[in-house]
Amino acid sequence: MQTTFPYQKTQSGTKLAQNALDIADFYNEATEDYAFWSRDYNMHFGYFSLWKSNVFKRDSMLNEMNRQVLQRLEMGSEKALMADLGCGMGGTMRHALRQHAALSTLGVTLSEFQQREGNKLLKGLKGIILKEDFNHTSLPSNSFDGAVAVESFCHSGHGPKSFKEAFRILKAGKKLIVADAFLKKEPAKLHGGGALAYRKLCGHWNLEKLGTIKTVTEQLKEVGFSKVEAVNISFRAAPSVLHVPFAIIGFIFQKLWNTGTLKKESLHNLKGSFYALLVGLHMQSFGYYLITATK
Repeated sequence: MQTTFPYQKTQSGTKLAQNALDIADFYNEATEDYAFWSRDYNMHFGYFSLWKSNVFKRDSMLNEMNRQVLQRLEMGSEKALMADLGCGMGGTMRHALRQHAALSTLGVTLSEFQQREGNKLLKGLKGIILKEDFNHTSLPSNSFDGAVAVESFCHSGHGPKSFKEAFRILKAGKKLIVADAFLKKEPAKLHGGGALAYRKLCGHWNLEKLGTIKTVTEQLKEVGFSKVEAVNISFRAAPSVLHVPFAIIGFIFQKLWNTGTLKKESLHNLKGSFYALLVGLHMQSFGYYLITATK
């Protein structure tokens, strides 16, 4: 299935389409690097929960984030269909499928590499990944029992187009869960190190922008979602963020030892990870949130 870019007729639409292509190229080349970050290909930060995750074992925190996201869907044990909007290699999907026997999942990604290799990892499970833009999918309206977006909507700026598409595909009464970093203030109000870290983060990770949490919750309501709740979990995410410098050093040594060089996309990924750590230190300006929105 081909990726669609519905906004190419306008100047701003051309920019959106080019951004989508840049994202696809980045992940086509850099996704395999995430195996060093997570054996389960969880391409996101984690959630530390006493007794349920280990601060020294990164994958236990990353999978705890998956669990926290999924439990907010409240799908129960009945037959259900979940959408992962910006699914990466399908790490959250695989975690969900192993926890819920009656669940089926469908994920979308712009990356051909993620689609191909992610579907290999989903073999034998009730899940499939399509190569599509999460802002404009071919998924049928009013057909999903839940939708998740784990550190994906930031690539298109946490904008209304993403929220409208999620709203369209969900059944009435069902939920969208978003896990991501957000601004606590408008970008123009960022200064010094916070402004620099934010600019570098967006550049190296191909993020259009981070949404401002107040604006995002208002936009979700304007789209039609009710019971919109945003919970700041920055301190829960922080232990996994603190793994970043150790992961960077280990990854560089491993790559140089094995190949003697680092790809351009790998360097961007590493720099983005470093600036994500710096962004996390500016807690007055940034926060990591779990958002629950009900259709």
